[in-house]
Amino acid sequence: MRLKLRNIFLVYFVVSSAGLLYALLQLGQQCDCIHQMNPANNVHRRDNSLRGGAENLPVIYVVTPTYARPHQRAELTRLSQTLLLVPDVHWILVEDSAERTTLVADLLAQSKLQYTHLHVQTPLAMKMKDSDPNWLKPRGVEQRNKALHWLHENRSSRDHGVVYFADDDNTYSIKIFEEMRYTQKVSVWPVGLVGGLRYEGPLVTGGKVVGFHTAWKTHRPFPMDMAGFAVSLSLLLSHPNTQFDPNAERGFLESSLLGSLVTVGELEPKANNCTKVCIST
Repeated sequence: MRLKLRNIFLVYFVVSSAGLLYALLQLGQQCDCIHQMNPANNVHRRDNSLRGGAENLPVIYVVTPTYARPHQRAELTRLSQTLLLVPDVHWILVEDSAERTTLVADLLAQSKLQYTHLHVQTPLAMKMKDSDPNWLKPRGVEQRNKALHWLHENRSSRDHGVVYFADDDNTYSIKIFEEMRYTQKVSVWPVGLVGGLRYEGPLVTGGKVVGFHTAWKTHRPFPMDMAGFAVSLSLLLSHPNTQFDPNAERGFLESSLLGSLVTVGELEPKANNCTKVCIST
């Protein structure tokens, strides 16, 4: 018995010593995980000279209007880091400003995203005062239209993609971006915490949109939030005069764009036939 214990101890000592010697020999050697850590191999890193990635996916053009405020950087940072998780995204960030600001320019330069940085100032008559309720006038109309103009000027029918209007103060699941990627005309889904409801969105029967779950101005042609739809790039480019109406009645801004592009019956329900909520305002 004593001999067996001695043999076991001897084997343990030899194995441990061999392991320690191997570890010492590895000190200073090149790590075999460098390929994984190299930013050039990171699938979320973007080359701004490219419109698509290795898989030639349709590009998602994410249009975000933004304006100066104390929490602007925080909200743009959150959105940029969400977009980093999505392949083949081109972020079109449009400032409500007379010129491009250093804050936004620096954030974009550090984001590792493909991006276009634009600016246009909202006319004084359309601007809200600090004392105005946030629903009094629509925000971001001029900025979204500026992005549409850029797309018409810089993209053609040879470019495949989808256009999505993503405000910087919303929360997005990355799943919704893959849902929208192969949009044929206009794809739609529910949005959480809208209009006093837990969610607002299309009602679907047999794979077709037949109505809308909404509690506010139910007579609107497209009673949806801006975050609740995406538009095919080719469809937008084929309608060069389509834009958001800056004079649209409150709540009708989305309808002013969609009404010239599709009918309700042509909408493409996503997110499991509009039963899953992937976005909240």
